[in-house]
Amino acid sequence: MPEKEKLRIDKYLWSIRLFKTRTLASDACKAGRVKLDGTNIKPSHEVKLGEVYTVSKGPDKKTIRVTGILESRTDAKTAAGYYEDITPVEQTPGFKSMFHAPILKRDRGTGRPTKRDRREIDGLQGDFFEKEPGEETEKK
Repeated sequence: MPEKEKLRIDKYLWSIRLFKTRTLASDACKAGRVKLDGTNIKPSHEVKLGEVYTVSKGPDKKTIRVTGILESRTDAKTAAGYYEDITPVEQTPGFKSMFHAPILKRDRGTGRPTKRDRREIDGLQGDFFEKEPGEETEKK
């Protein structure tokens, strides 16, 4: 693909496949979910090589460094060569779920839990899913 000297951030994020449509990428910029050095940027911001962007999509945050300017959308394998994912491992969804999810297991063949079983399971979990990771539970 030919490289272009000037490219808008919304088009860049769409072309490297971080967003499904260019409109979604533009809306994310307008909503402040795309940042350059901690400051919000407009969809018309010019992308430069070596810049580091933080992109928030739902609960996930991704930090990328621009390694090439891609003008049009291509397949995922090619697009991956135009940016470097420098997201810390601790912020990846896989890492979070590995350490912060409860391990629930039922014996095979025991069937669906009864109401009593369900209350016991909920009691064991407490308010696990309402708390953020790292928050302490209050003592009553």
